Amino acid sequence: MAHFVNNAYFSLEALWPTVRLAWHRRSFGGEATVPSKPLLLLTDPTHFEVSYTINPWMRPYAWAENPVGHLAAARRSFQSLAAALTAAGARLEIMPGVAGLPDMVFPANAAVVLDRLALLARFRHPERRGEEKHFLEHFRVLIERGLVLDEVVQLPPNCFQEGAGDCIWDVARGRFWAGYGQRSTRQAAVEVSAFFGRETTALELVSPRFYHLDVCFCPLSGGEIFYYPPAFSAASLAKIREVVAREDLIEATDEDAARFNVNAVNINDRLVMASASPDLVARLAERGYRVSQVDLLPFIMSGGGAYCMALRLDNRSAEASALLRAAE
Repeated sequence: MAHFVNNAYFSLEALWPTVRLAWHRRSFGGEATVPSKPLLLLTDPTHFEVSYTINPWMRPYAWAENPVGHLAAARRSFQSLAAALTAAGARLEIMPGVAGLPDMVFPANAAVVLDRLALLARFRHPERRGEEKHFLEHFRVLIERGLVLDEVVQLPPNCFQEGAGDCIWDVARGRFWAGYGQRSTRQAAVEVSAFFGRETTALELVSPRFYHLDVCFCPLSGGEIFYYPPAFSAASLAKIREVVAREDLIEATDEDAARFNVNAVNINDRLVMASASPDLVARLAERGYRVSQVDLLPFIMSGGGAYCMALRLDNRSAEASALLRAAE
């Protein structure tokens, strides 16, 4: 059986040795009743702080000026985000954070999830590697509860891949888009394609400011792609434009990108994002999307927005969705 990345074929014979944590019900179902609302994983921000620098947005010096005030603001922002996501139609699974691992508040980086399978991240920077075991433990709990996941697999050593932040499921096209060049490796796209059996288009990120794909690329439910072209190499822009019709491309401005508006959570016709300009809200409204804005400045101080803070646990392929409908 062959799998492909950017239309090149790879054999499963080369697939890495995996650490398989559970295999309860190998099916696309699992819950007695399959809820229609998306399920998002968030992490409680009790232990959030900005204490180191691993991307150009991080400002530990600014945090240090008023850590108590910034943490209080972060808690308010988190509650506002949770409320906005719930109002947009999501269910929330909130896991505890861990002292000394402040970036756990960005669980989108924890794993790539599709059809009840999770591919656990391997972080490039030592500051974040401690997160892996805690997300792994929580995924094990979800498996034991029979909720959403059947299996979690560990990537091979030194194959850096930072979860859904660098590998985004495009439900309209039934493919993954995978960022590489800043945090994740090019090989990670091959591993994703082999594990999930899905076409995966690897996109080279050329700016440290756009260190993950999710800060510059957002597939929308109507088939549009909201993206920031300067974040990509010329070859990667060509790949995007080869797959996506011109009328479905929505270009973010410099301001949109700096506000972390591309880092948005899309649920049907709703977009939950950091505070946006009136122009962007109007442009998206013309496409039929309603924008819910949240003040996320405490988290932007660490280089993360709305999408970074929520990992979708129930992503499904068209085939899986069809099986679920047939079973109902």
